[in-house]
Amino acid sequence: MSRIHIKGMLFTLIFAIPAALLGWKFPLIGGPVFGILLGMIFAGIKRPPTFEPGITYTGKQILQYSIVLLGFEMNLMHVVHTGARSFSVMVFTLATAFIVAFVFGKLLKLPFNTTTLVGVGTAICGGSAIAAVAPIIKANEKDVAYSISTIFLFNIIAVFLFPFLGHMMHMSDSGFGMWAGTAINDTSSVVAAGYSYSAVAGGLATITKLTRALMIVPVCIIIATIMAKRQKGDNAFSLRKVFPNFILYFIIASIISTVGNTVIPHSLLHFLGEAGKFFIVVAMTAIGLHTHLLGLIRNGLRPIVLGLLCWFGVASVSLIVQHVIGML
Repeated sequence: MSRIHIKGMLFTLIFAIPAALLGWKFPLIGGPVFGILLGMIFAGIKRPPTFEPGITYTGKQILQYSIVLLGFEMNLMHVVHTGARSFSVMVFTLATAFIVAFVFGKLLKLPFNTTTLVGVGTAICGGSAIAAVAPIIKANEKDVAYSISTIFLFNIIAVFLFPFLGHMMHMSDSGFGMWAGTAINDTSSVVAAGYSYSAVAGGLATITKLTRALMIVPVCIIIATIMAKRQKGDNAFSLRKVFPNFILYFIIASIISTVGNTVIPHSLLHFLGEAGKFFIVVAMTAIGLHTHLLGLIRNGLRPIVLGLLCWFGVASVSLIVQHVIGML
């Protein structure tokens, strides 16, 4: 963080603090939902350009820091167990996302790059996966813009829709956490929807999503190999560029929480975890401040239709697989 970020971060706090207070008052909705809602309401107000770097930084970096802080309230054995349990569901949801993307991408006559990016964004981790795969397939700015806009549109919808559907279906905390972690695209929306449902669901959703985000590494390797065979050129894969480092720090934090709780006061670990939850609200508020729904919708109807089909397929398969193996 540098001085250019301070103004935007303070501006975000103006809306994030009321959002957090509303979340404590109405836990059924939750602070992250109020944060993104307030951000979206005030996204259109005119603000100095100097605020933008700080708002962008808050929506991206502060979100990652908040996830790391959540690790201080999690047991490593629980993290490993949840990650292992979610893997079986993930195999089916990843396959569904790519199959639906390529089948319906052809039917909708979408370019290969747009189809690939929407599929990857739905399957793994939204904008981060799109950013990692785009240079491998040599996608242009238009492909990236369409794909990110499509994924982000459904991220916003998921924050509001998933908790409502979860309560309507009387899902358990563990069932909802697994569903949110495997079926919602972006990490920010997974965390927001999960913690809006309950603290337990939020923790499970976060662990599941971070496990799913690791799939970016083998997927990038496979796509790079395919592209290298399809065309000549520099399609070298770089693990350092695509590996989400904040996941490693989250694991370290959970190790500290597991083995260090005899040395580090429980009150401090609890404070760090609660700070992480507050920063999630701050990050979601910043994302809301950069969200203009009409602009997202105007970016293209066919990518949105493809994104909807992929999202519906993944969400449905996640529920079906959980039901079959007895997780719900």
